[in-house]
Amino acid sequence: MKKIALFLFLVASGYQAYACTNLLAGKLATTDGSTMITYAADSYALFGALYHYPARTYPEGAMLDIYEWDTGKYLGQIKQATQTYSVIGNMNEYQVSIAETTFGGREELVDTTGIIDYGSLMYIALQRSRSAREAIRVMTTLVEEYGYYSSGESFSIADPNEVWIMEMIGKGPKNKGAVWVAQRIPDDCIAAHANQARITTFPFDDKNNCLYSVDVIAFAREKGYFKGRNKDFSFSDVYAPLDYGALRACEARVWSFFRQASTGMDHYIDYVSGESAERMPLWVKPAKKLSVEDMKNFMRDQYEGTPLDITKGVGAGMYGSKLRLSPLSFKLDGETYYHERPIATQQTGFSFVAQMRNWLPPYIGGILWFGVDDAAFNIYTPMYCGINSVPTCYSETNGSLLEYSPTSAFWVYNQVSNFAYAKYSLMIDDIRKTQKHWESNFRTLIPSIDKTALDLPETAAREFLTTFSHSQAENSTTAWRRLGEYLLVKNLDGVVKKEENGQFLMNDKKIPQGIIRPGYPEEVLRQMVKENPGMKAKTQVELDSLRN
Repeated sequence: MKKIALFLFLVASGYQAYACTNLLAGKLATTDGSTMITYAADSYALFGALYHYPARTYPEGAMLDIYEWDTGKYLGQIKQATQTYSVIGNMNEYQVSIAETTFGGREELVDTTGIIDYGSLMYIALQRSRSAREAIRVMTTLVEEYGYYSSGESFSIADPNEVWIMEMIGKGPKNKGAVWVAQRIPDDCIAAHANQARITTFPFDDKNNCLYSVDVIAFAREKGYFKGRNKDFSFSDVYAPLDYGALRACEARVWSFFRQASTGMDHYIDYVSGESAERMPLWVKPAKKLSVEDMKNFMRDQYEGTPLDITKGVGAGMYGSKLRLSPLSFKLDGETYYHERPIATQQTGFSFVAQMRNWLPPYIGGILWFGVDDAAFNIYTPMYCGINSVPTCYSETNGSLLEYSPTSAFWVYNQVSNFAYAKYSLMIDDIRKTQKHWESNFRTLIPSIDKTALDLPETAAREFLTTFSHSQAENSTTAWRRLGEYLLVKNLDGVVKKEENGQFLMNDKKIPQGIIRPGYPEEVLRQMVKENPGMKAKTQVELDSLRN
């Protein structure tokens, strides 16, 4: 109920989110041949936790209660499957992984009588699917039978061999089903979506790479949304027309990923700035093959080095803060303005890089590189998809958005980020040093962990991977707590204590040996003097003249 109350408060306050980002990579676009999708689950009403749905067998005729993922609202019942699969976070034991971003689309197409919301759709499909194609079939069948409750969604759906984007929107109240298109990303390409529908035109005769609802065009004609030729039908333009917010806050995140990973993307800055109608492609070939580490870094993007860099300008404050206070848009003198909305953002509940490897048994091959809070301030920790339980620090019952827990990773990481936002440039190097240490260590460990698990019977391997994943989560969370303590001591009261290799310089009485006074940037000093000329010191001559 607390989550529901918080959600309703945010809605009543006028909060509007361009929430969530997904990045995708085919198996020939990666350095090791794995498929990858990422997910930043961004919401001020989301507690960052790692979900677990154990595999189970159910009797014929069993029913499943459906609660809306965002609010906990009860929506109805559906038939339960007789057999479900284990799910860790957003990946199941067969390395099927699903993520999403909400594009909204035409408001009149939300079916308030539907039973399946987008969150339930993801997690039910993960429990019932052994491949990406099967997940698409499960998801589309469920909404056809029970109705689709949510607004428009883009889903990333992947297994060890294929990566798909499916976009879906309902048909309006009391009209069961949905219209949808799913396109397979070429194996040698990358793609992304970030709260704006991205599928435009699509082939009608390529079932290996494109699937769609039979009425996706007919329904648009019926509603008066489209009157052209079938070959010119664009899902995005018809069901989720672009506006400036979609360009600047949503498509810009896709552009930032593409510009770093591929070539020839710089000119699309005009598109995301609303100065060109030339849309970006759904997918592009990367300039080089991407690694898991690359994908983690892309998830930490803040438009650095571009005209949209949020660590620059007056909004960044004295120390180049990446924090921009909500709401994202604001009005001034009758005009609407937007803050930039990067991939890495403060309201992230959890994020991950899902890595699926087809050369290993499924329970070993799938790794969910999982983190909580703002990706700029997290550690992506390996959670094997074959583990039997989730670490206590990631448990959804260990604290909440309204209940602090000192053992919850969500709260430990938020303590660091919310301290560092105000002094970003002073602290980010220490934060990145800790990130790099742990993530480099994970990268070194994984081959030996894989090998050990391969040499064990499956049951023993799952226990081994569970122990490993738990220990890394708990140890890295403890390290982050210590980082927060270190940053507090180092940056206390507006000065910086000197250190070498992480050790403070002090005498035998533990008194600091020198401090650094960072002061203010020159542009801030000039503004301070402009606002208060009386700050200027009087010369001795001026003071002496007062006595004469």
